[in-house]
Amino acid sequence: MDLVAVGLVLVAAVAHAAWNFAAKRASTGGALFVWLYQAMSAVICLPVALIALTYAEPQWSWLFVAGVSAVLHVAYGLVLQRSYAVGDMSVVYPVARGSGPLLSVIAAMVFLHERPGPWALVGAALVVAGVFVVGLGKKQVSIGPSVFYGGLTGVTIAAYTLWDAHSVRTMPPLIYFATGAVFQSLILAPVAARNGGRVVELWRRHKVEVLVIAVLSPAAYICVLYAMRIAPVSMVAPARELSIVFGSLIAWRWLGEPDPVRRLTGAAVVLAGVAAIALA
Repeated sequence: MDLVAVGLVLVAAVAHAAWNFAAKRASTGGALFVWLYQAMSAVICLPVALIALTYAEPQWSWLFVAGVSAVLHVAYGLVLQRSYAVGDMSVVYPVARGSGPLLSVIAAMVFLHERPGPWALVGAALVVAGVFVVGLGKKQVSIGPSVFYGGLTGVTIAAYTLWDAHSVRTMPPLIYFATGAVFQSLILAPVAARNGGRVVELWRRHKVEVLVIAVLSPAAYICVLYAMRIAPVSMVAPARELSIVFGSLIAWRWLGEPDPVRRLTGAAVVLAGVAAIALA
């Protein structure tokens, strides 16, 4: 995989783990919390996207493409927030991040006709294996709902990854993300309008988490979108799961979740997988 793509994916991994930590801290916020950070992301990204738009040749089809992406990302945000409400980050995060790339690689081979080499396939397998070592070891707290919703989150990850990988080849990533962010906030706006008092309360309690996600989520995903422009999605999707290393350490260090030996063992397997993908 191209070294620039590897660098972009590494930056995205750190940012992704950090904003998921923020989401876990506001795990009871539900759809209203999702709307808050999506709306704030739109506010942050839109001015930059408008500047970028002056250098592009916009097409009406971009609205449809970004609209579909918005629906998929809203589904992802809602399922993820529900996952953190019922489960532990040390289980939900690796299961979600592990099942997502596995499904992405399979679908990329079937629908996008990509043919990853043997090293890429070995790397993808190692990433998935390492993720499940981290997430499905001896931990038993909320293991049922954690695994279920983590897997469901992985399905939404695979769906938006494949759609975005296809779309970003015909639409500038920054404009694509910003347009999608606006649509995402509009989709959940009726829910927010009916619960204005709760929105204000959530903002007061979790404004730091909202701002962290609003900044780091776009930064992480825009890095991934650019990486997918210069490298196959079947390589980018598993490689970005290096975030599991950082997410596991965060869950242990700042959330007080136990069993660091298992997490670090799984992280080492993930690192080996990322190295294999980078050599592909």
